[in-house]
Amino acid sequence: MNTKSSIGSQSGEGLLHRKSRGGGDPLEEVLKKALQRPRIFVNREVMRSDYVPEKLPHRDEHIRRLGEILSPALSLSKPSNVFIYGKTGTGKTAVVRYVFKRFQEVVAGEDLPVAFAYVNCRIAGTEYRVLAELCESIGVKVPFTGLAKAEVFARLRRGLKEKGVLLVACFDEIDALVKSYGDNLLYELSRINEGMEGCGLTMIGTSNDLHFKDYLDPRVLSSLSEEELVFHPYTAIELVDILSERARLAFREGAVPQEIINLCAALAASEHGDARRAIDLLRVAAEVAERNGDEVVEERHVRIAQNIIERGRIFEAISTLPLHSKLILVSMLLLTRGNVLSPVSGMIYQTYKEVCRQIGIEPLTDRRVSSLISELDMLGVVKSELVNMGRHGRTRRIILLTPPDEIEEAIRGDELLSPLLDYKPSAAR
Repeated sequence: MNTKSSIGSQSGEGLLHRKSRGGGDPLEEVLKKALQRPRIFVNREVMRSDYVPEKLPHRDEHIRRLGEILSPALSLSKPSNVFIYGKTGTGKTAVVRYVFKRFQEVVAGEDLPVAFAYVNCRIAGTEYRVLAELCESIGVKVPFTGLAKAEVFARLRRGLKEKGVLLVACFDEIDALVKSYGDNLLYELSRINEGMEGCGLTMIGTSNDLHFKDYLDPRVLSSLSEEELVFHPYTAIELVDILSERARLAFREGAVPQEIINLCAALAASEHGDARRAIDLLRVAAEVAERNGDEVVEERHVRIAQNIIERGRIFEAISTLPLHSKLILVSMLLLTRGNVLSPVSGMIYQTYKEVCRQIGIEPLTDRRVSSLISELDMLGVVKSELVNMGRHGRTRRIILLTPPDEIEEAIRGDELLSPLLDYKPSAAR
């Protein structure tokens, strides 16, 4: 076995050597390093965002509470619906996945007609896809597209009834669906259990928006009759525990000193108490160190990782925004270029209408644009301030928090919007 491994290694190095004789192979060093034993990592999977650990430090009470709420499912009674609130990276998704995993083990062992589904509403994107994923979770086939939404809903209801299945479904980032399509689907799903005995649907909704319920119609709230869980941001000390547990499994012993774990935890805690950011920061710092050929992660690696993550996060956030949110950002970018640094909401709306006309898009109402600006504020892309204009009343002043060149970089990758970068709006002339 060792001989075979040695031959493979030698042939790999020989191949690299032969390639390099041609001169200027940009991948030579990369491939050499890839063939070497990793200096930092032992198990990269542990640092992935979708990894569900065996332990979730400082979330025992939330796990226990969610387990208690869902426990009637094990006696084939429908549990209450649940709404889970908390900022990004506070462990909402991890707790739901952990509880689902443990319940699925019991369900499989006892052969119970209970199913679990996890739907990321931001990724699913449409009401059709959300319903299709629920259908697939109970073995009901639905084409990727082509059916009326009502037909997919009917198949879901029929499938639950015919199979006698109790489905517990988590709708992660449920606010993204409601803000895009309204709360009609939520209302329909909350009424799906009428006339069902020993089967049906229980909903778990997670949201980063503590005011999510303000978007719901009173009849939807009444129909849901949900319970609530609120997740607080992690403190620096709690983040140290989380990172220490991940580091123990992910890295070679001695590769990541405790002071580096403490630094990553402190940086994440000072921003949002976001465990996901803390884990990403530690992972990227380790990757930077490994790419450099270093055997120990140092503070300089963490600082480099900070810049990489921040730029990547901004680019991804802007690139994945809905069309009209991008148009608002383009409007602010164009005004900034014209030295209008803190435009009021009315000026932004006028510029937004201009850029919509430029590409033949029907503009949204002033009120809807105001709502989208509030969402950009929540994302941290802009900052919205209420200012008193004296006898002219009050208005909002919008400040661009994202560097203009980073917005421009994200917009240039959009074929529809990139021509707008050369446009000069009337307010900036």
